[in-house]
Amino acid sequence: MVVEGDTTSVGSGVRLKQEISLLHGVCLIVGNMIGSGIFVSPKGVLMYTGSFGLSLVVWAIGGIFSVFGALCYAELGTTIHKSGASYAYILEAFGGFLAFIRLWTSLMIVEPACQAVIALTFSNYLVQPFYPTCAAPYHAVRLFAAAIICLLTAVNCMKVKWGAILQVISTVAKVLALIVIIIAGLVKLAQGFDQNFEDSFKGSKLNPGDMALALYSALYSYSGWDTLNFITEELQNPQRNLPLSIAISMPIVTIIYILTNVAYYVVMDADTVLYSEAVAVTFADEVLGWARWLIPISVAISCYGGLNSSIIAASRLFFVGSREGHLPNVLCMIHIKRYTPIPALLFNGGMALIYLSVPDVFRLINYFSFNYWLFIGMSIASQIYLRVKFPEMPRPVKLSLFFPVVYCICSVFLVVVPLYSDTINSLVGIAVALSGAPVYYICIYLPPTSRPAFLGKMLDKLSLFTQKLCFCCVASPDIDLDNIDPEKIE
Repeated sequence: MVVEGDTTSVGSGVRLKQEISLLHGVCLIVGNMIGSGIFVSPKGVLMYTGSFGLSLVVWAIGGIFSVFGALCYAELGTTIHKSGASYAYILEAFGGFLAFIRLWTSLMIVEPACQAVIALTFSNYLVQPFYPTCAAPYHAVRLFAAAIICLLTAVNCMKVKWGAILQVISTVAKVLALIVIIIAGLVKLAQGFDQNFEDSFKGSKLNPGDMALALYSALYSYSGWDTLNFITEELQNPQRNLPLSIAISMPIVTIIYILTNVAYYVVMDADTVLYSEAVAVTFADEVLGWARWLIPISVAISCYGGLNSSIIAASRLFFVGSREGHLPNVLCMIHIKRYTPIPALLFNGGMALIYLSVPDVFRLINYFSFNYWLFIGMSIASQIYLRVKFPEMPRPVKLSLFFPVVYCICSVFLVVVPLYSDTINSLVGIAVALSGAPVYYICIYLPPTSRPAFLGKMLDKLSLFTQKLCFCCVASPDIDLDNIDPEKIE
């Protein structure tokens, strides 16, 4: 049985429907960038910078750095008309091996670890209000986080039709929470509460290692600027709307983030921020009085929506990798009645649960940030490579090489410096990436006749078992999971 996606034919090819407008593009980028990060990262940035002043500088640098990356992706996205963002660009420029390692690290560490961070943020903000004078119990936070991962994995397996409504509610919740925080902080500042900004650079940590780790935390909040590049094929007039969406959304998010941190620092001193497991809850307890419950509820709803989006995006990544022959069929199956990628969702959910065992959320961020920025930097390097190798390639958006060169240099800083300042966590990231090399060699590089016989038999048995257990079949690589016509089934 093969399930065909609801796609639009062009000649003999197949492409996804172009249904995303400029407004939708701006909302997608802003909605994906403003997530759980701004409610968890301020503590990490301050911890590694040592002062309010330097932390605000790092937030501004993070915004500028993200603008550079987004502009480079605007050129790449309008030059290479494929969904998949950095995976597609690395594949086009550097071939299958590095693209596979990018996919491998995303599936094994980047996506599940990121989902674990969102789930822990959700749990902290839900549990912390019940423990106003102490830290929330470790096991209670982990159990709530595991429960939300399992719930949303089950929801996506069942294809409950509330995804769009959930995303609207989530966006409203997080924007409302940030507006309340910013207004409350600015009112306090206008009333003369500026003592925390006196000698604001005192105690700054200027060594490169701490600066890199501070940027990891800040850039975690800015992640999401590449959202539209995952769905370039579905964007109306991408040559115009992709760069314009980036130009509109990036300054908005940067200003919101800086004002939010200013509001935090007006109300709380450095020790209070560093001690808090839920910075926005502590802020609300200090300022909002009876309305303090508004913040944890809004943040929890925001994280709920963000985690749902991340789980859906991870399942799409399985299909992009499958289309290029980089993943086994067992991870590319969908339920024959619900049309949901149940095996991929279960694998992703299981990996996220494993990462909940890491005790420190900032260690989790450091785990996946090493690999994330390594391959983001490599995808920007592909822009330079394609400029040199294929100068005649049509480029509707063409930047000065200054932007990708500066971005690549900064990416090298983000990848190399933590090897000295955060060696263990960086080595974990390297080990995960290197573990993909033998998998690629045995399962993809070798011709089928040269691969170990037991491996083929094992995958066949696993595939058959999964089909029976999950009532699934292998899907057409061209399928659009969000627009399936139930009548187009063979």
